[in-house]
Amino acid sequence: MSAPDPAAAADSAAAPPAPAPTGAGAGGGLRVVLAEDSAILRDGLVALLARRGHDVVAVGDGDALVREVTLRAADGDLPDVVVADIRMPPTFTDEGMRAATALRGAHRGLPVLVFSQYVETRYASQLLAGGAGGVGYLLKDRVADVGDFLDGLTRVAAGQTVLDPEVVTQLMGATAQGDAGMARLSPREREVLGLMAEGRSNGAIAEKLFLSYGAVEKNVAAIFTKLGLEADAADHRRVLAVLRYLGA
Repeated sequence: MSAPDPAAAADSAAAPPAPAPTGAGAGGGLRVVLAEDSAILRDGLVALLARRGHDVVAVGDGDALVREVTLRAADGDLPDVVVADIRMPPTFTDEGMRAATALRGAHRGLPVLVFSQYVETRYASQLLAGGAGGVGYLLKDRVADVGDFLDGLTRVAAGQTVLDPEVVTQLMGATAQGDAGMARLSPREREVLGLMAEGRSNGAIAEKLFLSYGAVEKNVAAIFTKLGLEADAADHRRVLAVLRYLGA
């Protein structure tokens, strides 16, 4: 499996390349705060990111993650992106996800990439609905290439959305039931909306499903209509449709 297509769910159909994060250093490196309880994996990720020119601070639990980011915020030096596992000490349940959600609430726009073996639907929708700023959720055992992880990290730091397809599937199954608008979508429209939720542009969806670009546009328009999403001045319907799909 490769990481989800990097175009953000909120981007237009012809999404431009990801801009550089505003907080990135002159050399293009990112300031990363990493929370991972496995010492071997933590050290490996630190070495991987450092070799790419990123400035990394690593901690081993959710409380330490919150402390590190809070201290940086007090110094006016928020990280460009936070990377967090979910199950960390002391209970190994959902400490990392709760910490990430709390940080998104305290620091609007803080980019967060959840990198875990597990899908936690209870908090994931809150994380995804946490306002401006990039957000990602990748599964460790489904990222087959280092480049996919690095690409996802960069795009989340740039304000985009990157979701593993399995995350999308489980979130939809856990939260989308009972939405009358969602129930009206055809199987193809649900498939298109699922790919939108992964962060794919219309062009990427067309390539994935072997459809014409026009056919994808028609499906997207039908999704907006069935979900009752009228065009507004800023046309935020793509974001709203994805949030409906994820039940956020």
